[in-house]
Amino acid sequence: MSIRFTLNGQAVSTDQPGTTDLLYVLRDQFELNGPRFGCGLEQCGACTVLMGDTAIRSCSIPVEAIAGQKITTLEGLGTPENPSPVQAAFIEKNAAQCGYCMNGMIMQSTAFLKTNPHPTAADVKNELQYNLCRCGSHVRVIEAVLAAAAKGA
Repeated sequence: MSIRFTLNGQAVSTDQPGTTDLLYVLRDQFELNGPRFGCGLEQCGACTVLMGDTAIRSCSIPVEAIAGQKITTLEGLGTPENPSPVQAAFIEKNAAQCGYCMNGMIMQSTAFLKTNPHPTAADVKNELQYNLCRCGSHVRVIEAVLAAAAKGA
């Protein structure tokens, strides 16, 4: 049975079994490398994508659960030539060190700024507390989210 959904603005479908985690469909079938495998348990955030305007962990969402939904990955937010406001702020603030967690940080921040367009640093820390970064770029990430908010992201 084919599962249809919208991916980065395009109507798509997959014939993968409905219980296949969305992350594997995105990476293997659609060759999108923004969402990453981190823990497989919804605990690190590396696999975060947007379903509508809500950040979800694609490593544990069966593809059947997103039928008919709008899914946006890091690749769907912007382009290298025209990054989204959040992506641009992360670049401007040099927020990435190794970069492995940046997909989750950017996607979670994008969803967060839609619900809280004028956050404090404490708000950002609270929102991103479950997005793990082993390199320690947290201070620059917070600066980037606040800069994106200041520019109306």
